[in-house]
Amino acid sequence: MAAAVVAAPEILRECGCKGIRTCLICERQRGGDPPWQHPPQKTHRFIYYTDTGWAVGAQESDFEGWAFPFPGVTLIEDFVTQEEETEMVQLMDCEPWKLSQSGRRKQDYGPKVNFRKQKLKTTGFQGLPSFSRDVVRRMDLYPVLEDFRPVEQCNLDYCPERGSAIDPHLDDTWLWGERLVSLNLLSPTVLSMSREAPGSLLLCLAPSGFPEALVEGVMAPGRSVLCQEVEVAIPLPRRSLLVLSGAARHQWKHAIHRRHIEARRVCATFRELSAEFRSGGKQQELGQELLRISLSFQGRPM
Repeated sequence: MAAAVVAAPEILRECGCKGIRTCLICERQRGGDPPWQHPPQKTHRFIYYTDTGWAVGAQESDFEGWAFPFPGVTLIEDFVTQEEETEMVQLMDCEPWKLSQSGRRKQDYGPKVNFRKQKLKTTGFQGLPSFSRDVVRRMDLYPVLEDFRPVEQCNLDYCPERGSAIDPHLDDTWLWGERLVSLNLLSPTVLSMSREAPGSLLLCLAPSGFPEALVEGVMAPGRSVLCQEVEVAIPLPRRSLLVLSGAARHQWKHAIHRRHIEARRVCATFRELSAEFRSGGKQQELGQELLRISLSFQGRPM
C-alpha cells in the first residue's frame, strides 16, 4: 500500500523565538551574521543500537568500533499503523497550532504549570485528546509501560522550511515522573543525547561480529572519552515510540538538531506524574485529580 501523504501546512511568516533561540524565519528577517552563538557540535559521535543497548563510535571516527552501555532507552517500532498515523495528524491539524521556540509549533494538553515557582492550575484542563485513547491503552501491552498513566500530552510540529529544532535539555522532575514517552510521526529523525557532567566514559572495544557479539560480552575497558565531548545519536524511525528513563532521562540531555529535520515531523510526547503527586506523595490528591481529568480524553489544546 502506498504511503499516505499528509500535506504540510502553509509556512508561517513569523516565529515564536525568544532570547538566543532562533529559526530560519527570524534569522532571515534580522539579516547578516547573528549576534548569538549556537553551541558547538560535540567532538565525538556515537550511534545507539536498540538491539544491544550500547552506543558505538561512528564509522570513520576516532572511536570507531569502541562502545559503552547506554541504559534507559526503549524504542518500539511501528507502534501505530500508517492509517492511524494519518488520522492522528489530520485530527491534530484540525486544532490550532501555537508558535513555539526554534521554528516549532505546539499543542499542549495538560495543566498550566509554573515550574520555577512549582505551582500548577487545573483551570481549563480537560484531559488528553480523544484520539490518544487507543494509543495510551496500547502502551499497557509493553512491560516498560504497563503502569504508565500520562497526565500531559504535548504535540510538536517540526518543518525544515522553518529550521525547526529543540535545544539540549532535561525535562522537569518536580511534576514529571520517571518515563518520557514520545511518538514520532510523518518522518524519521535523530534524537541527540549529550551530557555536561565532568568525568569520562569508559569504552570497550567491540568484538568482531558486532552487534551480535556485543550482546554476549565485550573486552575489558581500554579507552576513555570525556563525557562533555560525546554525543549519542538515537535514530527514530517513522511511527516509532521512544521511552526514556533512568540515566537517559535524568543524566543525558536530549535534543533534535535542525539538520535532522528533512521533512515535516510531528511528535506527541506523553508525561507521567512524579512521586510527589502519586500515591503516598504529599500532593497525591492533586495527582489523582489530574489523572481523572487527563484520562477522560475530552481535551482541547490549552
